[in-house]
Amino acid sequence: MNTLTIAHRRRLEDYMTKAFERAKHFIGYPIATDFDYSELYPLLSLPLNNVGDPFVESTYDLNSRSIEIEVLQFFASIFKAPENNWWGYVTNGGSEGNLYGLYVARELYPEGIVYYSEATHYSVQKNIQLLGLRSIVIRTDDEGEMDYADLEQMIRLHREKPVIILANIGTTMTEAKDDLSAIRRVLKQSAIRNHYIHCDAALAGVYSALLQLEPGFDFSHGADSIAISGHKFIGSPIPCGVVLVKKNYKDRIGKAISYIGTLDTTISGSRNGHSPVFLWYAIKRLGVEGLKQRAVECLEIAGYAIEKFRSIGISAWRNPSAITVVFPAPSLSIRQKWQLATESGSSHIICMPGLKRELIDEFMEELRQEMAVPAAPALL
Repeated sequence: MNTLTIAHRRRLEDYMTKAFERAKHFIGYPIATDFDYSELYPLLSLPLNNVGDPFVESTYDLNSRSIEIEVLQFFASIFKAPENNWWGYVTNGGSEGNLYGLYVARELYPEGIVYYSEATHYSVQKNIQLLGLRSIVIRTDDEGEMDYADLEQMIRLHREKPVIILANIGTTMTEAKDDLSAIRRVLKQSAIRNHYIHCDAALAGVYSALLQLEPGFDFSHGADSIAISGHKFIGSPIPCGVVLVKKNYKDRIGKAISYIGTLDTTISGSRNGHSPVFLWYAIKRLGVEGLKQRAVECLEIAGYAIEKFRSIGISAWRNPSAITVVFPAPSLSIRQKWQLATESGSSHIICMPGLKRELIDEFMEELRQEMAVPAAPALL
């Protein structure tokens, strides 16, 4: 029986040591770190594959399709999807969800123009290029929210074309949220009848919906499709996400595939069958109230971080009801050690589930030493 050589085993051990060490200083990206799926480890011995449409049986029967449907039902409920007129699937992440939303929009409106803000995630421009769509970038305000006056002006210049809106529900750097009520007002004032609104809610979508934060963005507020990331707020060892769309729109793009005995309605062919089980496990274990408490704790940690920043003289800020704290970029060595996303002279920390006050204190002490700031009294 083949086995790893001594050199290969040493390479693996070195990698694992480094990975666990890097995980100790992981505060700059939106990934929950407090999950425990050890009860599910036996499933890793099975090739679970949710190929095709989760709502249509397949001849590939080693899957988690029934679990996936329960996960989708949970998100359809919190996002107020129209009864009997929604569809979705568990994706590889938010970027795939955005691609799917734009794909459906293109099939509905091949001549449509995509409008998205300059603060939109980098993957959206790639998705637009892949789909061959026309697009216009809209300005944002200083906090990262879409400039609706600029949106209106751009739409009026091209009002003969259908409008496809990519709305951010938590931008990458500042967690700004675009306001669907303002967007819909622009569409109405511009007399645009043919339009589609996709919400990129990768980070903030789940807890914003659970806590009913403003501005609202779900299907009842005008969304035609919504994409979220599962490995961010909920947490998963494997990147994953969920996309939901109005079913009557999705029905235009499905194709029957005899090889797998089901419909090809997703972006990828084979899909990870383990991720839906992780999401199902977390949702059922925590419940709605547990997930709400999880969100409240994240917001409290973000408030604590703001106070700590100010106690050492650093001007940090966050958008309303955001868990992303923005501050002037520190030295390169600190950015690298703490894995801080940085853009245009600003860095951020994201107060995800699993981030403890003690780790924030450690980070602040390093910042204080770098600035040669005297130690501040401990916060209660």
